[in-house]
Amino acid sequence: MKILGIIPARFASSRFPGKPLHPIAGKPLIQWVVEQSRKASALAETIVATDDTRIQEAVQPFCRVEMTLSSHPSGTDRVAEVAERLDCDGVVNIQGDEPMIDPSVIDAVARGLETSGMTTAATLIRDPGDYANPNVTKAVVSQSGAALIFSRRTVPYLREEPEAPADAQLERFPFRKHLGIYGYRKETLERLVQLPESSLEKAERLEQLRALENDIPIRVLTVDYDSIGVDVPEDVAKVEALMGSTPENKEESEA
Repeated sequence: MKILGIIPARFASSRFPGKPLHPIAGKPLIQWVVEQSRKASALAETIVATDDTRIQEAVQPFCRVEMTLSSHPSGTDRVAEVAERLDCDGVVNIQGDEPMIDPSVIDAVARGLETSGMTTAATLIRDPGDYANPNVTKAVVSQSGAALIFSRRTVPYLREEPEAPADAQLERFPFRKHLGIYGYRKETLERLVQLPESSLEKAERLEQLRALENDIPIRVLTVDYDSIGVDVPEDVAKVEALMGSTPENKEESEA
């Protein structure tokens, strides 16, 4: 299969305007994501999809850029526009705000498309602070790895010990944190973006629920990686500190 990695990037952001171009350890944030994505062996090519000429001009020296409509309501729609006009069997939608994304996660999601129309990734929750955090989406999966439900609520409910503290509950059940990376076969993505917003999607504000409500199975790959994203300007220093503790990234930033 020919799988492309597509990174949707927009300049406008209510919490962090211009985020893709913000410098992280001497490079634009989007460049770190591109470089990590290129380490994934399952991708034929990495492409940035944007509607902003500032991003286009900044990215062109180191990565292919595809321009898109500015009217897209989500990154998924932006990815779908690019996928439709390119020769590929499937795509991986890679979040543009994770400069330390592990290439092995991208590979897992991409290779899952050999047997599934839509894939994503999750990791076991280890931080008690994530347990009840509505910004941390929980994934519940079947024994074969099929997604059963995604929710901002903590699911499942441990009926026998509902009042146990978070760390105790995490010891008793493998709660999973959903990671915001998706793989799609081309025909699955085309179908998904043509569907109207679903009721569960509206309630939770989680677009993957549109797939489940319309009987599009999602395979969830459980990985040993926790997402480290840049959501607000304050996150820059945190990520740079982590990069400084990673020898590979430290060498790159000093080159």
